[in-house]
Amino acid sequence: MDCAGIISEIKKISPRFCALSSEQSYPDEVRIKTAPRDFKDACLALHKAFSSPVMMLYALDERKRENKFAVNCVFLNSKDGLWVTVKMDIPKDDPRFESLARDIHSASLFEREIWEMFGIEPKGNPDLRRLRLHDEVCPQGNYPLRKDFVKIEGGKLNDYKFNRVEGEGVFEVPVGPVHAGIIPPGHFRFSVAGEPIINLEIRLGFIHRGVEKLFEGRSCPEAVRIAASVSGDSNFAHSLAFINAAEKIMGLTLPRQALYLRAIFLELERMYNHVNDIGGMATDVGFSFPAAFASIIKEAILQLNEKLTGSRYLKGVNNIGGVSTVIEKNKKDLLLDTLEKVMADFKELDKMLSSSDSFMDRVDSAGVLRRKTAEDLGIVGLPARASGIAIDLREHFPGVYREAKFNMALRERGDVLARFRIRVSEFEGSARLIKEFLDKINPLEKSFIESKGKAGEALGYAEGWRGPVLYSVKTDASGLIERCKIVDPSFHNWQGLSYAVLENIIPDFPLCNKSFNLSYPGNDL
Repeated sequence: MDCAGIISEIKKISPRFCALSSEQSYPDEVRIKTAPRDFKDACLALHKAFSSPVMMLYALDERKRENKFAVNCVFLNSKDGLWVTVKMDIPKDDPRFESLARDIHSASLFEREIWEMFGIEPKGNPDLRRLRLHDEVCPQGNYPLRKDFVKIEGGKLNDYKFNRVEGEGVFEVPVGPVHAGIIPPGHFRFSVAGEPIINLEIRLGFIHRGVEKLFEGRSCPEAVRIAASVSGDSNFAHSLAFINAAEKIMGLTLPRQALYLRAIFLELERMYNHVNDIGGMATDVGFSFPAAFASIIKEAILQLNEKLTGSRYLKGVNNIGGVSTVIEKNKKDLLLDTLEKVMADFKELDKMLSSSDSFMDRVDSAGVLRRKTAEDLGIVGLPARASGIAIDLREHFPGVYREAKFNMALRERGDVLARFRIRVSEFEGSARLIKEFLDKINPLEKSFIESKGKAGEALGYAEGWRGPVLYSVKTDASGLIERCKIVDPSFHNWQGLSYAVLENIIPDFPLCNKSFNLSYPGNDL
């Protein structure tokens, strides 16, 4: 589907829609510019036509050069493998736009982010509480992603207003932000009536680091290291999504060897995280032996990563133009031998858990996220597939995955068991895919090409183990980054956890939480 086709789809639902301009700079991206009065109608039409949540909604500060702000909203046309961005300009003297949140819930958090980081008001958004710049420590009126921001200025501090549930027998249980164990901070406020949870409000942002600001003014090769540090257990997926955007801007066509190698490392990252989470679920039901067994399998994959690349967590492997390592015959043999042993152990682990009545009793029907709720919230990635939503970027933008005959894992029930089964299927699927890609590897062929920065704007993406990781990158004529917008799947999915725990009891929260295993740093940025 091209620009004319997209505009035609919008006009079917909004006949008076008028595009100011449209372009298809890349085969997988269409950009349509509208006037502010048509922006909401265009977004509602694409949301309905593609059954897509708002995948990304972000602002750009272009006041210095063009006297305006800009707001872009991205949707996924999964059928045609296409990203569609609706753009509009906003005058710098009246930084407001009509909110989408009442009609498209998945826009809500993005709008709150735009308000707190740019001071652009989404008119009509019913909840403009700040996400990361907590009112107790950062006065209103500080907008860090504006280009003229220098430092936090003083002012009046306020308290955060939680949503309250009141009634006879209802009480609150606050948990965090500091937790036992080695996990980042987050505040969870449960409202319970007796034992069942009737509301969970999650407050994050405690480890906001200004990541998107850190990208500004850097060259793309330099910024790869930042992307690889956004979320420690998704180094490869984040670096791959950023590099994908940068390479599109540079117009690079990569050697097939680089694409196969990237796919192998992306699947290795998926494998060690999935088995880690399966072990975490066993821990949270008190089943210590399979939890320890899962740790052994994870450690075997981490040691394999180190022998293949020099990094247990695959840091420094991805570069603009290719990858920094090759897989010669001895490494190929090592990889195949390790996969065989790991898969034998993993089958034992799966058998151990699936044949345990006590484990199955705990995961079956716990933490249900119904498909309708997941669709309304805009849930993506693994939790979406466990609720019957067929979204996986490896399917919609297959690339080398087409040669390996990728099969998407899908479940319907949306409970902890479904998320467990998705992990089992994807772990086994990743091992098969790696073998397919290994057969196509030729270490004598080059896996890296030279690159040169230039001006442009592109969307990069990768299906990480949690779900789609998105980077929108805009560069200037020198190839330096003007704006980098990041969306980790956790940003979409934390809301899903708050709904999945309803009607469960608080002691089951750790199990439900581990079945999602969302990223704090990926959300807080």
